[in-house]
Amino acid sequence: MAITNTRWIPCLAALALGWLLPFPAEAQAPERPNILLIMAEDLSPRIGAYGDPVARTPNIDRLAREGLLFERAFTSAGVCAPSRAGIIMGVHADSWGAGHMRVGRGGYAAVPPPEMKAFPELLRAAGYTTLNSRKTDYQMETGLAGTFGGPFTIWDESGVDDWGDHGADKPFFAYLTLEGTHESQVWPTWSLPRSFLQLVMLPMRVANHSTWIHETDPSSVQVPPYYPDTRTVREDMARHYNNIEAMDAEVGKLLAKLEEDGLADRTIVIWTTDHGDGLPRAKRWPYDSGIRIPMIVRWPGVTEPGSVNAELVSGVDFAPTFLQAAGAPIPEYVQGRVFLGPGKQPEPEWIYAARDRIDEHLDRVRAVRDRRYKYVRHLIPDQPYVLPIAFRNTMPMMQEMNGLAESGALTGTPALWFRETRDAEELFDTDVDPHEVHNLVGEPAFAERVARMRAALDQWLASSGDLGLLPEEEIAERFWPGGVQPTTAVPTISLHDGQVHLTSASQGASIGFSLNDGAWQLYTAPFEAPAGTEITTKAIRYGWTESDEVVSSIPKD
Repeated sequence: MAITNTRWIPCLAALALGWLLPFPAEAQAPERPNILLIMAEDLSPRIGAYGDPVARTPNIDRLAREGLLFERAFTSAGVCAPSRAGIIMGVHADSWGAGHMRVGRGGYAAVPPPEMKAFPELLRAAGYTTLNSRKTDYQMETGLAGTFGGPFTIWDESGVDDWGDHGADKPFFAYLTLEGTHESQVWPTWSLPRSFLQLVMLPMRVANHSTWIHETDPSSVQVPPYYPDTRTVREDMARHYNNIEAMDAEVGKLLAKLEEDGLADRTIVIWTTDHGDGLPRAKRWPYDSGIRIPMIVRWPGVTEPGSVNAELVSGVDFAPTFLQAAGAPIPEYVQGRVFLGPGKQPEPEWIYAARDRIDEHLDRVRAVRDRRYKYVRHLIPDQPYVLPIAFRNTMPMMQEMNGLAESGALTGTPALWFRETRDAEELFDTDVDPHEVHNLVGEPAFAERVARMRAALDQWLASSGDLGLLPEEEIAERFWPGGVQPTTAVPTISLHDGQVHLTSASQGASIGFSLNDGAWQLYTAPFEAPAGTEITTKAIRYGWTESDEVVSSIPKD
């Protein structure tokens, strides 16, 4: 079989997993559920079902009455890209080099080990249609600041608003991000742009704020003790609640469409967020304000309506849980556990979180938590807690707090975050001190607990392969030697015993193909195609440049 021509085409769609064997017949059973993951951005449990007295969230509250509410769900990082990288792989971002925010600023993309694949790609290989709304942020590419795009093998369709007409004959996995609660949407509607990025985001904010259903009274919000109780702080928090209500309405529309499509009874619905609040001292931090998330699951036949779960759940648990629900194999490299449904695994004693470089400033923080206590280690303690992050400093309340701190007018608990150096270790009793402002390290009554959690973190750092402990320049050189992004080898097309075989010389490359200019399909095993069929194929190793396309035709007899 001869290759007739090759050509370049922009990255638009989907590829495949040449290294996977065909899945067993039982994995293709029609009773496999659809999976709908609805992920709001930058939001702690400011939801009525979690007891928040200000929140107006009738749709999410109804979902909680119909499903299972998780009290102790956490992400592995307090900021979007490392958190989403951990979610998509089922592996903590630092274990495969995606821990910095964002890696593209360091001049590279994260390149996971060749056997490691994003769980939606594994679902796709198992027979699911995989759908994504817009945001990706997996740290495996650098275009558009890494926020959008990524390995095109992961999704059948990206940029969708819902699941369309999928779900009738073939199960789908849909990962829909609701961006209205993002940090940038808390800024005043008509605030003067101070950068090109802010100018670009202004129309998005104006459009989002036009969907507000009510406007929250700033006097009604509850100000955490680590903020000064000022009008500016209350106004920012009030806008956050306005955005939350608008997001809740979007959730209601999605749930209504499930009902209209007749899919509610065979669809697992997960509503959650990518990390905690997009507010200062929350977003970007491994404190509970940054990593504790709301999560509600409605799984027909599995979850009991109105039930509550107190177990620890981590963002890296999503991948194995969804794979198990789909009847797909769970790779050995996955660090999470199945937290719900058939094959549910025991609750771990600890969960872990990390903070590394944030935009333009180096940092290195690690944390371990059980159901009650949080231990935090600052690996660069001789610098301030508050680093001058330009994007965060756009928030009016952050500008105000910076000004108060500089003038010496910030006192009491809010001043703790503005200290010039950090406590190298912190221990918090989150039952007594949910805002984590009273450090228990050094108190004799807690010496044993500090020692135990210190040892747990040491063991984790030693066993998890934490690349964030290395200089970032070393990580970049490992992934892109000499600062040059490697290119995936062009696939080879061959015909054996009437079947088409696709291979790539790049270890761990995913391969996709299109027949007669049709939709891209995921290559998982040799397949038959009629004589005269034109086959287009290309490959990608995560974090590398995708290969050229190869076009070939099956000879006619």
